[in-house]
This record gives sequence, C-alpha cells and structure tokens, in this order.
Amino acid sequence: MMRTGALLVIGLLCAFAARAQVETVVSGVVVDRATRQPVTSASVTVLNQAGSQLLTGAVTDATGRFSIAGLPEGQYVFSASSVVHAAATRTVLIGSRNRVYNLGEIAVDSLSEDQIDEVIVSGEAVVDAPPGVSSFSMESNVARSGGSVLDAMKSLPGVAIGQDGEVSLRGSDRVPILIDGKASALTGFGNQSGLDSIPAANIERIEIINNPSARHDAAGMAGIINIIYKQEQRLGLTADAGLAFGMGSLTRRKPDVPSELGSFTNNPKITTNFNLTYNTERANYFLQSEILLQEDLPNNEFTTRFYDDGREIHSQIPENREQVQYIVKSGVDWHRDDSNAFRLAGNFSYEHHEDRAQIPFVEWNTSEQLRYWFWREDEVTGFANIDLGYTRAFAEPGHELSVDVQYTRGWEDEAYFLNEVSPVRTGTDTTHLIATEHTLPFSVDYVRPLASGRLELGTKLQARWIPITYDVERGTGSVIYPGIGDRSEWQEDIYAGYVNYVHEAVNYAIEGGVRLEQTAVSYELPAANIYYPDSDRYDYFEVFPNVRLTYNLGSRSSLSAFYNRRVDRPGEPELRIFPKYDDPELLKVGNPYLRPQFTDSYELALKHAWDPATLSMAVYRRSIVDPFLRVFAIDPTITDYDVINRIYQNVGSATNDGIEVLATLKVARSWSLSGSLNWYTNTIDPYVVDLLFPVPRRVQIEESEDSTWDAKLNSEFLLPFAATMQLNLNYYGAKNIPQGRQDERSSVDIAISRKFLSDRAEFIFSATDIFNQFGLRQRIDGDGFDAIYENFYETQTVSLGVKYAF
Repeated sequence: MMRTGALLVIGLLCAFAARAQVETVVSGVVVDRATRQPVTSASVTVLNQAGSQLLTGAVTDATGRFSIAGLPEGQYVFSASSVVHAAATRTVLIGSRNRVYNLGEIAVDSLSEDQIDEVIVSGEAVVDAPPGVSSFSMESNVARSGGSVLDAMKSLPGVAIGQDGEVSLRGSDRVPILIDGKASALTGFGNQSGLDSIPAANIERIEIINNPSARHDAAGMAGIINIIYKQEQRLGLTADAGLAFGMGSLTRRKPDVPSELGSFTNNPKITTNFNLTYNTERANYFLQSEILLQEDLPNNEFTTRFYDDGREIHSQIPENREQVQYIVKSGVDWHRDDSNAFRLAGNFSYEHHEDRAQIPFVEWNTSEQLRYWFWREDEVTGFANIDLGYTRAFAEPGHELSVDVQYTRGWEDEAYFLNEVSPVRTGTDTTHLIATEHTLPFSVDYVRPLASGRLELGTKLQARWIPITYDVERGTGSVIYPGIGDRSEWQEDIYAGYVNYVHEAVNYAIEGGVRLEQTAVSYELPAANIYYPDSDRYDYFEVFPNVRLTYNLGSRSSLSAFYNRRVDRPGEPELRIFPKYDDPELLKVGNPYLRPQFTDSYELALKHAWDPATLSMAVYRRSIVDPFLRVFAIDPTITDYDVINRIYQNVGSATNDGIEVLATLKVARSWSLSGSLNWYTNTIDPYVVDLLFPVPRRVQIEESEDSTWDAKLNSEFLLPFAATMQLNLNYYGAKNIPQGRQDERSSVDIAISRKFLSDRAEFIFSATDIFNQFGLRQRIDGDGFDAIYENFYETQTVSLGVKYAF
C-alpha cells in the first residue's frame, strides 16, 4: 500500500508537465473610477449580444482581477458591478485568431448611501457562490463582530455549537475548519480547538462547503467550513484596534449543589485586538494580535444517577476558570514579479488557565454526603506555526502552480491536583500530562483553466505525531487506575493525490474528481499498561470520489445533485488511554484500538434567487460505516463507590437523512431577514461492543431512530442615527444520542452597532443567550443505571466594545 501511494504521488507530479491547447481567456481588472483602487469581490457577468441572457460570470479577486474562460466566437456584453458600485459595461468581440483578451481596467462608479441601503442584505448567502457552497459575509454580522469566530458561527444555517466549542454541521461534529482554504494551526489539524480565539472582526466571510471536491482533504463527513481572512488592499500603512468589556453567566439556570466555592457568576472579560498592515506595489506585510483576560465557566454539569437498587445520587461539576491568552499572527506576501509570489507567515498562541471545583456527592433519599471531591487544574496550551508558500502564475489567467509547507508545534501541559474527603478515602493524588504535537504538511496544487471549465491536480503529504508523558503521584487509597503506564506516542502519516475536473456550459455544469489516500497509523502503548495487550499499528488505502451535476433552470435558478465519500479518523484525544478525573464517578477515556469511520453522502439541491429574496433547498443522506461514539458503562472492578466509564467505540453503522432550507428576504428598506430550517433523522443501528477498559465486558447498543429539527432566524434593522440592530433566534430540537436522548435548547441574541467619526470608529453592544436556555440536558439509559446530565455552562454574556481604524 505504501508503494501504491508513492507511485500515485509521483504520477500526479509528473502530470504537471502535461500541456493543453491554448483556450480563449478574457481577463481584466475592475477599479473604482474616483480612487483608482481595485474593487474586490465585484461581480463580472457575461451576457449575449442582445444583453438578454446571462451566460456566465466571475468574481474579482483581492487585486480586482478576473478571468473568464471558454467563450466561443461571437460578440458579448461584459458587465461589472458590486454591492457599492454601479454597473459598467464593455462590448467584446471574440474572433477566430486571438485566444487571449485583456480588457484592461473597467472603471465603476460608487453608489450613494441611499442606493447602498437598497441593495445590502445582512447575512445573505452569496448567490454567485458555486453549487454546494454557501458564503456568508461577516461585514454585516453585527451581533458577532465584537466577538470570536465561534460566536459568529452560531447564527449560520445548519451550524450548531457544542459545550466544548465543537462545531456541528447538519447534526455532525465531524467538520474540518480551514483558514483561507487550508488546514491551519489556528483551528488545529483534525480538531476545532482555536475558533474561540479568532476575532470575528478580522474575518471577511465564512464558507460552508457541504459537498467538498477532491481538492480538499477527505476528512469530515459533514463537510467543511472555510474561514476567509480580510485582506487590506490600500497601499501604505493601515491599522485598526478593538477593545471589548464583557460579563458572563449573569443568571443561574439551576441552584448550585451546596459547597463553599459553588460556580462562578458575573464573570468579567476583557478582549483587545490590534491589526497592522503595510502594503507596497510588490509586498503586503501584516500583523494581527489579540489578548484575552477572563473568568469563565466552560463546564457546569449537574448529574443525577438512578441505580437499579434504588439509590439516587446528585452531584455538580463546576469548572471555575481564570484564563489569559495571547495570540500573534504575522507575515508577508511578496510578489517578486507578475508570475512569482512568495508567502511567509507565522502564528503563535499561548494560553494559561487555572480551574477549580468542589464537588459533593449526595444520596438524595437520605441527604447523606457520600464523598467530597475537590480539585485544581493548572494547564498551559498553545502552538507555534510557520507557513511557507510559493505560487507560480503562468501566462494564461488562472493558470497557476502553488506549493505550501507548514510546521506546527503544539503543546498541552496539564497538571491536576485531586483531593477527597469521604468515608472510603481521605487523600491527595496528582497527575501531570505533557503532550507535544508536531504536524508537518506539504502540498502541491495545480490549476489549469480550460475553455469551459478547469482541471485541478495536486498532492499532499502530511506527518503528524504526538508523544505524551504521564506522571502520577498517588495518595492514600488512590483513585488513579493502576497499570496505566507513563507514556504513549501516536503517529499518523497521510500520502494523498487528487484530480478534479469541472466542465461548465450555458445550461449545465459537471464536476467529477477522485482523491486517493494512503494512511498509516501507529499508537505505541507503554509496556506497563495492563489493559490493552499490544500497541496498535495499521495502514489502509482508500478511494474518495466526488461528483456534481448542475442544471440551470434559468438565469437565477439551478438544480444540483452531489455524491462524495468522506472519512473521519480518530485523533489522539479519542485514542488517549489516560482517564480524565474532573468527575471521579464519570471517567472519560479514549480507546487506542479505535478505527476510522467512512461516510457516503448524497444530496439533491435547488437554488433560486429573485428580487428581493433567495431560496436554497437540499435533501441529503449520509450512510456511515463504523461510526465512533462514546459508550456509557459501569466499571465492575470498583465496589467502594460507583464509576461510570465513557469510552469511545466503533458501533457498527448509522444513517443521517435530512432536508435543509435557507432563505433571505429584504422585507423593507430598513428590515432584512435570513433564516434556515434543518430537519433530519438520526438512525443508530443495534450493535454489541466489547469494552476492554478496565476489564473486558460486553455492552448492547440498542437501535435508536429519531427525527429532529434546528431553526434559525436572523433579523437586521436599520435604526435612526446610522445605527444597526441585529436579532438572532436559534433553536435546536430534541434528538436521540447513543444510549439516550438530548433535550431541545434555544437562545436569543441581540446586538446594536453604530459607526461614528466618519465611519472610522464603531460602537458595539451585544448580548447572547438572553434567557439562558442554551445549556445541554441529556438523558442516558444505561445498563444498571439511568442518568440525567445537565450542563449549564456559560452561554449568557453581555459585551460592550469599540473598534477604531487609524
């Protein structure tokens, strides 16, 4: 298999030398007539000679340039415009002898403020986005502009945010997060760890790609979310800064279980960010930084367990956090000439937090305190990343070769100081875990525009390894499992190559591709481990095809059908053999023998746009083989008190079927609406799993099928004195989960912004989860017990901030 992957990579690299016949290409640059500055994201449409039929179009890039390929001989009308510029037209004749046309500059005039108000729709998905892609501008996302990217995602259609910041798309949290089209240290490789630290003010737009092409990594059954950073285009020095003050956990959803510390409320927060850009004709220099100081309540789980012998035990795990975080991102884009561009960028993040909790366990029927558990966690996390890129632009517009290499070193230094006073034990344990993550991806991508489409080829090699040390100081009657060991090392190597072809015509479009991936995984366990007999090592070769068929029903309507195959590989956190002891009676632990899950996705989608509204509908199905989920099971080896293990396991098969509707509407000049509805059915097939930790035992997973729905409604109002108000309503319906059910939850968010000082400054007030209804409530039907887990972590915040552009 390794040899197959190597031959694939070599073959694809050799394919870069292949030459195609020269095709007709029309290019140009759109500029503002008054300032002569390039206009980014302008729409360039091509009409027939009479100007009555839309044939094709493009969107200008960061330099205002566009290129359109594949037009046959004839006469056409090119029209360029943007949401803040009036349309300008140019007539072009394509003959039989010339294959490359450069229209030069197309100058467009700025619209007046009254005209702009009539065409901007807050939160509207970009109508010109390719089928399968929804693009959402952050410029008008008032309710989130003073917060993080994670805050901004909360209002996007189909997106749900979990307790630990994990992002779900159409009911699945297997969603890779990209930065400017590629995996990044900011969001982790294979996880979503950094979204809450990225200021939304630095983001231009967020793309949701439900059906990625072969050009993207095969990971992520639910699709991909791509975060696009803003790029300042003005020459010279520009800067902006922001400062926000906030409070969190203003009200309690449920009274604390009595303890001296309880749970944090009225948590103060200070966030400041500063951005600096210096642009010349050939180079763009940038610096972005952020500092976060806060008290937080990331976990506040109330647990009620009902055992078959009649006992009812109550407890509460409040994770009271004091946190500081620093983030710096800097780099340079240098265009040596019109054909060669280089990029050097670096990211650094440092985060330190200290968590404290006091946890009484009470037998509710007798009011007896069974044990008193209290702990302190001291943890430092962060990463350092360097990114080197090269782009070769060939003579034909859009014809380019890009090479990128990154190295990321991440770290997790976690010390737990565990204490207990109970009838069965009085003692102290200490655990100290150090995990150092190394990620080294190397990719080559090639794009060749064709007469009516494009050809994409590429390869990617990625090595990722995480060595871990685990030191334990055991106290009297230690609760730490014996025989775990003191070290482990996980490694994953991926060799991939892809080819993707797009063909577009007036009435239809076809896209097809295939990605081939060879993956090798090893997980080295310590010799001292008594629970798993051997270290694990495996490799596999997989084919991941994608197909898209689109038929244009009219100038503003299309019908598309999609198919793709995806994989979700368990990362080191899902495999980690060292239990987490924040709740001594509910231990979360990984499974080193976990295997990937594979998903086949099918979708039929309809898009239609008309003034003043847009509508998108999609019917989809996912078939999942070997899904991995957490399984609840009692530990039979401990008799002094009850311990429930939550262990990741592959559980056979599952399906996810749904219907998604997205719509926008300009109700009036001062009122815009956008909303989404996602109805879906989760089916988990019956399965028997064999748990190995801490002793071999068998658990029956019952069949589970349930339908649920999520809905979002976003309203934006233009107020007097140039102010804007945004109101967001979010609802997630009750749904089935493995061995149980999760209750419905909802939130109401509001924000008001006003620009002043000639639009250089902006005031922002925002309040999230006003009624404090967004916490999680789950019911578990276990073997020998039932449980209710209510996690009323911090979701309610109020923030007041200001931004200023120098």
